[in-house]
Amino acid sequence: MEKKIILLFFICCICHGLTIVSGAVQVGFYATKCRGAESIVQQEVQRWFSGDRSITAALLRMYFHDCFVSGCDASILIDSRNTRNKQSEKDAGPNQSVRGYELIDRIKSRLEAACPMTVSCADIIALATRDSVALAGGPSYRVPTGRRDGLVSNPAEVNLPGPSLTVQEALKFFTNKGFSLNDMVTLLGAHTVGIAHCSLFQDRLSRSDGSMDPNLFARLSRTCAARGDISVSLDQSTSLIVDNEFYKQMRLKKGILKIDQQLALERSSAGIVANFSVNPKAFQQAFANALIKLGNTQLLEGRLGEIRKNCRAFNPPQQKQRQPIPPRKNFPPRKPKNPPPRKGPTFTIPFLAP
Repeated sequence: MEKKIILLFFICCICHGLTIVSGAVQVGFYATKCRGAESIVQQEVQRWFSGDRSITAALLRMYFHDCFVSGCDASILIDSRNTRNKQSEKDAGPNQSVRGYELIDRIKSRLEAACPMTVSCADIIALATRDSVALAGGPSYRVPTGRRDGLVSNPAEVNLPGPSLTVQEALKFFTNKGFSLNDMVTLLGAHTVGIAHCSLFQDRLSRSDGSMDPNLFARLSRTCAARGDISVSLDQSTSLIVDNEFYKQMRLKKGILKIDQQLALERSSAGIVANFSVNPKAFQQAFANALIKLGNTQLLEGRLGEIRKNCRAFNPPQQKQRQPIPPRKNFPPRKPKNPPPRKGPTFTIPFLAP
């Protein structure tokens, strides 16, 4: 009976795994440690969003690029000048166009003023992404918090799926991180607010293979040829709104990136795209779940890692405080009343200092 109860509890934890994560990471982690922490994040994201709606795409990209490399540890925030070898994940090719760092700095500054050395930079990324998605019309969801910040930021570890991969090639990247095909198709739905430079889809414009709408093909060919490596919205319909329009565009052969369009053409993923294109609620729920799952990748918690004071730099190593050695007291040696007679050779035992 006891084994059945334990098994049932385990199954329930799996079913509700979006709220109960593991160890110290949980929804409401800062409720008693830093009351108002999530409100501060929300206020700053709202303030930034009111002047720059593209921040949603920027934060989604930062979130993915951070979590997908070495786990959600804010290693992407480290400036190269703050590392020993003057290199960090920011130097890697795919990360050189990541932005949103100034917003993270602003949030961290307010949190440090309210609750010093309490809220991790990794949690700030997760919370800010959640709030920006909601502001852009996407789902609002609860974020488990309690992540710790990493102690390593190595550009050599940055290995992200490229835009010209096939579905099966991209899926290998995702399955290696514990994600399913459905997760991958859902997470790529973040491209609903994404942009890409012409150089990232130039291979699709070199010749028409029938996989792109002919009118879109002609327009992009003219635009990229005339204006150089400009950025183009990946969702040509509702580029600043988190919705299912992205999947509708894929079914009309209006995908910009090869990997996006392949989702609608590949038999294994076409059904998922079709479902999301006609069921906006299904996409919203799946997108929230996928973002939460992404945020639970290779977490540092408990006493692992650190809570950075400055998101752009590791904390300086703490100097170990050495306790002063008390002066030795000199006592006169005691002479035995009746010392025994010595026999044989005399051995000297070295004095062991404390």
